[in-house]
Amino acid sequence: QVQVVESGGGLVQAGGSLRLSCAASGMIRSINDMGWYRQAPGKQRELVARITGGGNTNYTDSSKGRFTISRDNAKNTVYLQMNSLKPEDTAVYYCNAEITSIYSTVRRAYWGQGTQVTVSS
Repeated sequence: QVQVVESGGGLVQAGGSLRLSCAASGMIRSINDMGWYRQAPGKQRELVARITGGGNTNYTDSSKGRFTISRDNAKNTVYLQMNSLKPEDTAVYYCNAEITSIYSTVRRAYWGQGTQVTVSS
């Protein structure tokens, strides 16, 4: 079994910061890309940032310059440092990891259960 679990969400005032963490655990052979997505009420899930196993990063226009994604490969963990938060960043944030389990040779996407981020104005 493979699990992906997020933590670190909460309520913060506009202009504040939060740090999200996501740890993958279980019968893992390897992890490739990891990323953060978010879904606001009534909207589709959208990409926030992604990072490859080698550390190359990709941001969207809304996250670039304010958010920083990083990972600790030894801990199978990805982080999202969010600064200068805005009310429009309010959403459920989901972690995604491309994982090959020890029971397979096929890589597949695993999702966490989501963590709520609420930014008050």
